[in-house]
Amino acid sequence: MQRSIRSFLTVGTFSLLAMVCMTTPAMSEGGGPAPGPAQGYDIHVQAPHLMPDGTPGGPFHHYCKGINDKILQCLLFETTEANAPLVAIEYFVSKDLSRTLPLIQWHRFFHDHKQEIATGRVQILDIEDQEKVKAIADAASKTDGVIYHLWQKGKEFPDGTVTYPQSLGHIFNQPE
Repeated sequence: MQRSIRSFLTVGTFSLLAMVCMTTPAMSEGGGPAPGPAQGYDIHVQAPHLMPDGTPGGPFHHYCKGINDKILQCLLFETTEANAPLVAIEYFVSKDLSRTLPLIQWHRFFHDHKQEIATGRVQILDIEDQEKVKAIADAASKTDGVIYHLWQKGKEFPDGTVTYPQSLGHIFNQPE
């Protein structure tokens, strides 16, 4: 009986330690949370989209970061509230990559950020330095965007439907 109690306490202790380890955030050497892939989305862009049914949507708040010298990725939300659901993802892809796609595929899914920025509907927020704003806009104009809308308007939860909105003002012509 005493052995059973000792075994139960040992198993209970290890279980408790395992649960604590699973819920403790990873720590960096400096003692703070370890950096992870969700850190660094600090370029805040606001822009509307042309939804697949032809209606304007948004404006959507894009929180972006570069992942390499050819691709910037953005998390899209309808509001800036802390609990706003992630509704879409947009990739800013260097034109030398995206323009290798067949034209029909490019038109169906991509839009030219140079054209979108020229409409005046895109705003770069939370940056006071206008030189930095201009540098971000210039860099973005060298990319094409592809949007994956994951949480459809009016749905209680993301149901697996994925749509591909465009930029308002997307021109269906031969990309430059």
